[in-house]
Amino acid sequence: MQHSDLLVKLIKPLNLAISEYSFANLYLFRDIHSFGVLTGERCVVFGKTRSGADYIMPMFKPEKGDLAFLKGLAGRERSIFPVPEEWLSVFPAGECEASFLDCDSDYIFTTEKMSQLKGGRLHKKRNLLKQFVEAYAHEAVPLTADRTGDALKILDKWQADSGEQSSATDYGPCAEALKLMEKLKLCGAIIYADNEPAGFLLGEEIHGGDMYALHFGKGDKKFKGLYQYMYNSFSKILPGKYKFINIEQDMCNPALRLSKSSYQPDMMAKKYSVRFI
Repeated sequence: MQHSDLLVKLIKPLNLAISEYSFANLYLFRDIHSFGVLTGERCVVFGKTRSGADYIMPMFKPEKGDLAFLKGLAGRERSIFPVPEEWLSVFPAGECEASFLDCDSDYIFTTEKMSQLKGGRLHKKRNLLKQFVEAYAHEAVPLTADRTGDALKILDKWQADSGEQSSATDYGPCAEALKLMEKLKLCGAIIYADNEPAGFLLGEEIHGGDMYALHFGKGDKKFKGLYQYMYNSFSKILPGKYKFINIEQDMCNPALRLSKSSYQPDMMAKKYSVRFI
């Protein structure tokens, strides 16, 4: 947490659409990725993938003159990750190899699409939304500190329904995010259905202020159409400056991939892994 002011100051002017470049994400997943920070004239975050591979994240936009510095830190053992597509031209093909996995890419939608769900491909989403609205007495309200207890109940129910150990999900980071919302500058909405806490979304502004990244979205699966209602209602209350909503990557989870791709993303923000050869 002592790196908060430094990293926020460095990340904000980068104006990146990829969700990893966020202090909240770095802090909340610090244990999972073994994050460490190298401070100095050029700040770098060291981390590990979930499979244990080492990588570095420069907290600055790399230029040609930074290659020797980055190579000295990365060597051949570490990759530079996640590298947005707009940075690739800095890394010469003869010295570096760049690759990406589809499941690392963030799903990005226009706020207008999520708020209207127009078109034949989103017909099923509109039907599910209609079913939720007609089946349950519902209310969507800001997720404020006095409602975190209700959000934690939703998270506990979501974790129990997942059938997995909490160590295999993002239960821990999400619970911490709810408790540190104000400190991490996270905002969201909580949904009630038939007077029960049903679901919540939690995220923050990225990409120079025109994109909202939803870091967490949890709901009680007994409420049919809940997720469609959450995304739709949240997109309608977002301030007009947010033209895009980023619901992050699917982490190679087939169910998540099917769910996120079914909304017909307008963009996929690729994240490259670059290695020196």
